[in-house]
Amino acid sequence: MNLKEQIFVRMSCRDYSDDEIDMDLIHDFMSGVRALDDSLRYDYEILNASEVNIRTRWSAPYYLAINCEKGELYLENAGFVFQQLSLYLQGLGIGSCWVGMASPKKKSEGFVIAMAFGKSENMTRDLSGFKRKSLLEISDREDERLIPAQLAPSAINSQPWYFRHTDDGFDVYQKKQNIIKRQVLKKWNPIDIGIALAHMYVSNEESFEFHKKASFEEIKGFTYTGSIKI
Repeated sequence: MNLKEQIFVRMSCRDYSDDEIDMDLIHDFMSGVRALDDSLRYDYEILNASEVNIRTRWSAPYYLAINCEKGELYLENAGFVFQQLSLYLQGLGIGSCWVGMASPKKKSEGFVIAMAFGKSENMTRDLSGFKRKSLLEISDREDERLIPAQLAPSAINSQPWYFRHTDDGFDVYQKKQNIIKRQVLKKWNPIDIGIALAHMYVSNEESFEFHKKASFEEIKGFTYTGSIKI
């Protein structure tokens, strides 16, 4: 399956049927998924809606509870890994949505975030349906290579990513939110950065590399996450 194609049609799904899903498809895909940092440990549980505390007006038949061992970039790694799964599910006709307002009733110590998923007939859109910042708003200059990151989903559509060109790719930054938004987004925005990086990876699978520089340019209003080669 070409995961890149799913970036351009994916939408966060909130309308599901109760059709059963072969969960082995998820386990098989996750056995070969790429991590942003292989040293960061994570796992997941697949739960029914009855096993989840849901604080949204809608619900899904299934939820993925994502658990991570804390460490540098562990939230970014969670977004990176599980957005690949979201794109894979999309290609199977299974919609998904990152959900900050849901958690397992039996929550593990390492629980980070949930992902709702299920069969759906309302899970795609064309490019005109994306409400996103312009390429010039997310980078130091317009570059169509960044369209996959531009289209990434984020908490309350905050789109916190910023890319600065380097000789072989980009330095990646996260926007510093104001004091009000920070209370809501402080945990979610690093996951959002990982989601955007996942889109850059699946669009440049053969050349993508991620690393952190010891020396980088400071940009007012942003914090440095790392650098990618594409």
